[in-house]
Amino acid sequence: MDLNPPPEENYANPRTCLFHVLFKAASLAFYILSALFINNFVIIFVVTVLLAALDFWVVKNVSGRILVGLRWWNEINDLGESVWRYESLDQESLARMNKKDAWLFWWTLYLTAVLWVFLGIFSLIRFQADYCLIVGVCLTLSVANIIGFTKCRKDAKKQLQQFASQAIASRVSSTLQSAFTVV
Repeated sequence: MDLNPPPEENYANPRTCLFHVLFKAASLAFYILSALFINNFVIIFVVTVLLAALDFWVVKNVSGRILVGLRWWNEINDLGESVWRYESLDQESLARMNKKDAWLFWWTLYLTAVLWVFLGIFSLIRFQADYCLIVGVCLTLSVANIIGFTKCRKDAKKQLQQFASQAIASRVSSTLQSAFTVV
């Protein structure tokens, strides 16, 4: 993953990028600022978790598809086993994805989880176990998206490798067939 966004291109999907960042910032900002203005843990818990859940949904169902061309979900099959499902755009479309959009997507995904970890450590230092519950829920949602999209990206790369192997094998096979047909 490139550390610096490509300077020459603009965001292809600025609204999606805005909402991708906005929900993350909203849950973090509300959690941090609520301690200054609100003295009710239940309100802080409900609003922060609601904002984090909205962020989870937006990332999983909207910005993941638009910014990086990936989608994942988990379902339970008839045997009661958990099965991960992955979707990605075709390789040609993935190659045309905007690099700056993808950079923003991945960095904010990881940065949000890191910030929740720091906030959790801070809550532990201040001996606020109840606030660790909020951080735990929000961190779980962030990590679920990280795991889902990372597995999805690996699956897309594996599909590309399989496609390339099949294309090469097909080409070699057709070359051999045409060589023996001529003889």
